[in-house]
Amino acid sequence: MTRFRSLIVAMLVTCLVAACASQSNNSDIGLERVSDTGGDSSAVAEQGLPRERAKAHTDLAGAYYQLGNLAVALEELRIAIGADPAYAQAYNVLGLVHAELRENAQATASFERALRLDPNDPDINHNYALFLCGSDREELSLRYFMTAVRNPLYATPQKSYTLAASCALRKNLEADAATYFDRALRLDPTYSAAMIGFAQLKFRRGEMADSKNLVDRFNRIVEPTSESLWLALRIARAVGDRNGEASYTGQLRRLFAGSPEYQKLLRGQYD
Repeated sequence: MTRFRSLIVAMLVTCLVAACASQSNNSDIGLERVSDTGGDSSAVAEQGLPRERAKAHTDLAGAYYQLGNLAVALEELRIAIGADPAYAQAYNVLGLVHAELRENAQATASFERALRLDPNDPDINHNYALFLCGSDREELSLRYFMTAVRNPLYATPQKSYTLAASCALRKNLEADAATYFDRALRLDPTYSAAMIGFAQLKFRRGEMADSKNLVDRFNRIVEPTSESLWLALRIARAVGDRNGEASYTGQLRRLFAGSPEYQKLLRGQYD
């Protein structure tokens, strides 16, 4: 895993969103649309109008990016930009590729070029925000996450709100993070990443009843994870629920004996 993806996953783990991080495609680790290869992109790439060719090569680049073939992705993007230098999505994907290569200056330039061409595009704003958060510019990233969610055509604003919350927590902006988690769950009450992240934040703030409600709902909606069981165990311990603590201890031992959370349990590291 490269540094860029590692940073994304680290942000997700910060708010215990293992249910999302366990998936393999880019959208599940936080990235927004990088390709849309519903048609025959390779055929369109050889003919058609400049914008159609640019889109086809950008879609191919996105597919190669997802496969980790960055050299071919860069070549496809070179062709796309040559066909239509004003196609914003080509620079969006180019930003992701440069970020993956740890070329932060080029990534920044690519995302900013994309936003000059299409400043309100929610996918570009989301991806740039995620890049900024992963490169230690968390507070600036919040501005771009909020631009993404303000677009009424954006399909997944709950994702941006949840990742904005994770970024805010990296700067100990707990009140902002709570607001973002709450907005994510108002949009989608079953969005597991926001649910477990908000539960973790509530626990951190000593709001045990709310934390318990959220983690219980998470464990009902999705397959419990080592993180969610560990959080539920610590809540039960904090409120003196010995039966609940014993139940979660058993589940953690049975299902996740090799996990870091179970090792913390064995060492008595509940904080």
